[in-house]
Amino acid sequence: MTPDQDIANAPFVADTVHKRDIFSETISGTLDGVADFPVVLRKLDGVPFYARPIAWFLARKEIKGLRAVQGIEGTPVLVRVDKTGLLRSWTQGTPLQLAKPADPEWYRDAKRLLREMRRAGVTHNDIAKPQNWLMTPDGRAAVIDFQLASVHRRRGVLFRTMAREDLRHLLKQKRAYAPDLLTPSEHRMLATKALPARIWMATGKRLYNFITRRLMNWSDGEGTEDRISRDGPALIAALTAHPKVNEVALFTYALPAKGVGLYAFAETPLAASELMALAPDPKPELIQPVEKLPRTADGTLRDDVLALVATNRLDELALLQADDAALAETLKPIIAGRLNLTDRVLRA
Repeated sequence: MTPDQDIANAPFVADTVHKRDIFSETISGTLDGVADFPVVLRKLDGVPFYARPIAWFLARKEIKGLRAVQGIEGTPVLVRVDKTGLLRSWTQGTPLQLAKPADPEWYRDAKRLLREMRRAGVTHNDIAKPQNWLMTPDGRAAVIDFQLASVHRRRGVLFRTMAREDLRHLLKQKRAYAPDLLTPSEHRMLATKALPARIWMATGKRLYNFITRRLMNWSDGEGTEDRISRDGPALIAALTAHPKVNEVALFTYALPAKGVGLYAFAETPLAASELMALAPDPKPELIQPVEKLPRTADGTLRDDVLALVATNRLDELALLQADDAALAETLKPIIAGRLNLTDRVLRA
């Protein structure tokens, strides 16, 4: 599919900021006057000047990759590129870590997708991440995030090696979510990393971790401490001592490089700056004032959904809200005003 002239020229209307890092801001939204065509903008015009060369290097890789896969079912449509950034279609689907596909048909379709990309000379190079695979509403496979994709003019050793690694990373997803479907040959492939992959793990992966964890504010949360039990009691006591603070809920989220930050939600009309002034040392990294905290029918605080907001897990939040209109109404301003816009979640 290629966008027609009306779509290509329609103004972008922002809806939700999904993530923000030093190299771009990812925003979903719609096109003014165009119904039923959700889009995603990778916004680059706000990138700091010192990060622009790398930001546009990654963007050009994504643009080139998206152009090469146009027409392949399960890949995004590139709508346009301008000084603001690049605009592509939004792919409807559930990330693999939530969908956990056990149907062999999904894996067959995912292999079909990789074969068609390979025929187009494209390797994705980032599908070890389950969040870059989707299960669409009709059960098909889709891939997103082509920032690290490569377009190959020659089908030499490098291309074949990278294509093999794409397939091996798909099989890693299969091992995680449907291990009983693995064939003997797939088990053998999983056990054998390509030589460039072994070299990458020993060398380039260290540079990658420096860029992603320190420059792009990603983290896996290793080496964390329990900030809630250590700093939480004094913080809650200080904030709730104010007559305009009804309740405080605390959560942790991943900080750049390592460790965790403390994220406080306060049910109050006070501003975040006023709340931060009330907080004792060590202060929380983030305090978000909200008009109304989400609760169950019996008044119990919905810690589960607040934890997802604190860790910026919008896909899981969308699933929780799909069948609960009251929860969605309460969460709408909280999600819109959330303060952690990184795209990594803290895992136990």
